[in-house]
Amino acid sequence: MNRFAINGHIVSEPKVLKLSPLLLFVKIEDDSGHRVNCLVHQHGLNFLYQATLNSHVALYGHHNDRKQFVISKYAIISTKVSA
Repeated sequence: MNRFAINGHIVSEPKVLKLSPLLLFVKIEDDSGHRVNCLVHQHGLNFLYQATLNSHVALYGHHNDRKQFVISKYAIISTKVSA
């Protein structure tokens, strides 16, 4: 299982696919312009709380059999704050 990092921004709101155990789906556009379908399982509630549309993120994980990127670690670099 090859693990690697992706830097990019969120192009869709995180969607809850399953509640028990929590599984989230989000689309990320990486810095080269490719869209990646991502799944979040670990720390899903924190990701749902922190991640907003157009947030810049750094992700670490691997691809599953369906070519979806499974996020094992993440960092929200910047987010847009409304005043």
